[in-house]
Amino acid sequence: MAATTDTEHQEHAGEDGPPDPGAGRRGRGPRRIVAQTVSVFGELLITAGLVMGLFVVYSLWWTNVVADRAADKQAEKVRDNWAQDRVGGGGPGALDTKAGIGFLHVPAMSEGDILVEKGTSMKVLNDGVAGYYTDPVKATLPTSDKEGNFSLAAHRDGHGAKFHNIDKIDKGDPIVFETKDTWYVYKAYAVLPETSKFNVDVLDGIPEESGKKKAGHYITLTTCTPVYTSRYRYVVWGELVRTEKVDGERTPPEELR
Repeated sequence: MAATTDTEHQEHAGEDGPPDPGAGRRGRGPRRIVAQTVSVFGELLITAGLVMGLFVVYSLWWTNVVADRAADKQAEKVRDNWAQDRVGGGGPGALDTKAGIGFLHVPAMSEGDILVEKGTSMKVLNDGVAGYYTDPVKATLPTSDKEGNFSLAAHRDGHGAKFHNIDKIDKGDPIVFETKDTWYVYKAYAVLPETSKFNVDVLDGIPEESGKKKAGHYITLTTCTPVYTSRYRYVVWGELVRTEKVDGERTPPEELR
């Protein structure tokens, strides 16, 4: 085979030689920028997702833990005070509205009891308790023996979520309020699954939206709805059917056994 000359080699190199490195970089530049942008954007989305996930965990789990601890501590204090009053005075004492006025029991909604305190501000409800209304409508406490509406509120999600399962309450279900010396036994008779959060008529002394036209001894439970939002309010009404005196063993009424 004839040997190629330097001239021929240079000619072939000029025609079929290696590509220009600069041309390759120029061709890949825009694609590389787009890929890097997409990668950074993806990482930001992942980070945002993690932050949102942590926030959800905090809102729906950790706030429950903290609120339950605070509520348990306060509830224990209330019951200790009741017991000491019994030992020192030989019987149940007067209602103490500062520490907590009593305990709500709703078997259809939750196990155990829910401490009830004065007020419905976030400062009160965030401690994992139910609060009775003082504004815009003042609740009528059952201990006053006056006719009226014992209206209460509690969180449905986060901060103890004491009314989370309020939608499990049906007509005829018992709602029991426990004080130092009396069990107040109510029966649920009406449910309003959704109403405006500005609807204060549901708290009236005679809750006409529940179908009642005459004064009586009522209880109203309110909370946010739908679940995980605060757009509307869920309402359950009950009416007092009887009271029972607390005995030395604090034997609960038959509805709670």
